[in-house]
Amino acid sequence: MNKDLYAVLGVAKTASEAEIKSAYRKLARKYHPDLNKDNKEAAEKFKEVSAAYDIIGDKEKRQKYDNNEIDADGRPTGFGAGFGGGEGFGGAQGFGNDGRFYTYTRRGGTQGNPFGGDGGFDFSSIFGDDIFSQFGGNGGQTFRGGTRRPRKGEDIAYNMPIDFLDAVRGSEQKVFIGGKTVNVKVPAGSTDGQTLRLKGLGQPSLNGGENGDVLITLKVRAHPYFKLEGNNILIELPISLKEAVLGGKVTVPTINGKVAVSIPPYSDSGNKLRLKGKGIKSKGVTGDEIITLKVVTSASKNPELDKVLQSLPDVNVRSF
Repeated sequence: MNKDLYAVLGVAKTASEAEIKSAYRKLARKYHPDLNKDNKEAAEKFKEVSAAYDIIGDKEKRQKYDNNEIDADGRPTGFGAGFGGGEGFGGAQGFGNDGRFYTYTRRGGTQGNPFGGDGGFDFSSIFGDDIFSQFGGNGGQTFRGGTRRPRKGEDIAYNMPIDFLDAVRGSEQKVFIGGKTVNVKVPAGSTDGQTLRLKGLGQPSLNGGENGDVLITLKVRAHPYFKLEGNNILIELPISLKEAVLGGKVTVPTINGKVAVSIPPYSDSGNKLRLKGKGIKSKGVTGDEIITLKVVTSASKNPELDKVLQSLPDVNVRSF
């Protein structure tokens, strides 16, 4: 029984050219010899889907196949069947020295070289230069006359949780990647979602190219009271009613330790104080720590405070 080439690629007979091409590429990646070393079944399957695509992936051949003018092997079904000199029929298939499967078609009875060389066979004309983009990392191999171009190995993506202070102050972290411990230098001022690249520590190339890289995405944990804005550190500072009215000195945390800060008398919630140079030093620029005051009243009742406040004259502090 003659096999159904559409079934080989897993598409309907009404499939568009784009759908056929997409189905073929998925199967070619799945069964490609580079990813199935010493697997004869995969090699045969790769050969089968390549041969199927050689026919139904070609508009002219597909029409002849649909009209039953040629069979699943590309041979004429009517007069002239079995003769290799017809236009567009006959040819050669097989694996080249690089381990890839090639299909070469004779035109006008002229025999060429299916595996490159003087025949000028361009494998990418069938597959496209990007068909092997999943093989060996950031790109596959482009074949011109049987040659292959080394391609970089695959990159490895890694998410690394890190404390806020380790990220903004800069630090060195140890991560376990590819069976070994790697020291990762986190620059000062690093932020959540930032990606660090470790060049050459990714997957090796499949054909002699350079190794891929390791891409580390930082997942910065939130700090209980610090926030980052550019090179500036932001903090909200609760102060008592007495500190707000009379002023005074309070201790304030910074990313490098605690410092004493003077609160001006009659401060309001939302007033800001700036600690010069107490922010992040990154790329030659040093930020500040910006303190936003927040007046907090006592949670417990204070009779003396009540008497004092009741003795004060009413003052309209609203403009509306």
